[in-house]
Amino acid sequence: MNLLPWGGPTARAATALNVDTSEIFNPVIPAMVAGIVWVLLVSFWIGRKEKKRIGVADIEYDLQTELSDEERAMRRPKLFWFNLILTIITIVALVKVWLPLPIIFMIAFAVAVIVNYPRPDDQMEQVKSQAVGMITVVSIIFAAGIFTGILSGTGMITEMANSLVNVIPDGAGGMMGIIVAVTGMPLSLLFTPDAYYFGVLPIISETAAAYGVLPTHVGSAAILGQMTTGFPLSPLTASTFLLIGLAGVELADHQKFVFKWAFGTTIVMTIVAIITGVII
Repeated sequence: MNLLPWGGPTARAATALNVDTSEIFNPVIPAMVAGIVWVLLVSFWIGRKEKKRIGVADIEYDLQTELSDEERAMRRPKLFWFNLILTIITIVALVKVWLPLPIIFMIAFAVAVIVNYPRPDDQMEQVKSQAVGMITVVSIIFAAGIFTGILSGTGMITEMANSLVNVIPDGAGGMMGIIVAVTGMPLSLLFTPDAYYFGVLPIISETAAAYGVLPTHVGSAAILGQMTTGFPLSPLTASTFLLIGLAGVELADHQKFVFKWAFGTTIVMTIVAIITGVII
């Protein structure tokens, strides 16, 4: 689900390549659906294996006892259908690009916070709770823009691309999209999303352009693996350590088990992307 237009990888790829997120994301929707189906099938198969291994255990779970007082205060069960419809309309608007993505989010958030929290104090509390994440993202985008601007303005990207072109066999140059898609997931173990999308991807795109491969194809290929399917096992993200901490497993064991399934997801999506003409 990290492929979504408002997710980190897609937003970074679009910013780095100076294209709209819809140009990168919309073509890969069939591949994304195929990836989801693959994940569900794998989950079912693993679940069946674990059921045979450990049997069936009775687990009692009470949502009310698990929630904190603040989480209970935030719940709005009577507005479930309104919030569901608003969410669906927002997602459709984002995918169809009825308006620029930031404007859609602003309108949806304004409607949601006014309806769900009529009191001004509660509305301000919700704005504050979301502000920390937004400031972080905005800071990253500004910093990445400066970084990309330096690389472009000084001609560094062009020169690095020229060097890369010289080492790529002539027969493989036209397959840059496929190469990017297949290598993206393993590179999640080496590159942070900022380093890959703002440092490596523009160079790859410039190189691919020499062989007639469009930047949008390179961008679509990149999000099929780098910090999407590779996100849950990258040692460069805090979420990975939160995940293994909650599950009580070692990072090495987690990576050994997950790698083949995550890489398999990339391969499935890449095959569908090639069939649908998204990447070449």
